[in-house]
Amino acid sequence: MKRVAIQGTVGSYHDIAAHKYFEGEDIELICCATFEDVFVSIKEDSQVIGMLAIENTIAGSLLQNNELLRQSGTQIVGEYKLRISHSFVCLPDEDWKDLTEVNSHPIALMQCREFLNQHPSLKVVEAEDTALSAEIIKKENLRGHAAICSKAAAERYGMKVLQEGIETNKHNFTRFLVVADPWRADELRPKSAVNKANIVFTLPHTEGSLSQVLSILSFYKINLTKIQSLPIIGREWEYQFYVDVRFDDYLRYKQSITAISPLTKELKILGEYAEGKSNV
Repeated sequence: MKRVAIQGTVGSYHDIAAHKYFEGEDIELICCATFEDVFVSIKEDSQVIGMLAIENTIAGSLLQNNELLRQSGTQIVGEYKLRISHSFVCLPDEDWKDLTEVNSHPIALMQCREFLNQHPSLKVVEAEDTALSAEIIKKENLRGHAAICSKAAAERYGMKVLQEGIETNKHNFTRFLVVADPWRADELRPKSAVNKANIVFTLPHTEGSLSQVLSILSFYKINLTKIQSLPIIGREWEYQFYVDVRFDDYLRYKQSITAISPLTKELKILGEYAEGKSNV
């Protein structure tokens, strides 16, 4: 049985992504209040695997998780792209006319902004987690409260689904990374299918330093799927660059890393893995 640490509770999108990624396998969830706690769980027990959201097609990147990943020393061993569909739920014996407040995670609320604009009488309250919002409403019998969460969470906690698919953009996907202790990385990643990598590096504050790196990656036919810069605290005007790449030839990819290394500082490979599947 695999032990998987997630941010959130049972019925959350992290829970759904974990079960989709490890489909057909027995998993034990370790539910964490924060992403920091996910990495603490891995540090305390090297057998624990972490599942964390890294990017959403609407909300963008979770920048904090890039930095937590770099600092943790864990390795990315896989990814999964989950289609996010939100439901509007309430207590079983209540209906639209009874509701005065809606609770959910701030990103979920943002993704349902158009729906919420259609119901201006509802007070919008940010919460720690989508599924946890539904769980608390049911457990504490919070009358007049609704939650935005997955249909699976509604079913799990015995809530009534008033409306499904309330997200503004129906092409709403979140990309999740599967991370593990470096000692388990080779065991967990499918070696034959590795075609993606995440790297992070800093650059000297000189003209053209980034373009030189990008030119070399292009020369080796390495496809950049994402590039994100973050300021380095305490070092004015210096940045860390988080780069996701995709490749067809693993040897050529390794040659490209060797080629850019002299031009960078503090280059680190955060993980090499197989491109994740998407559920639709």
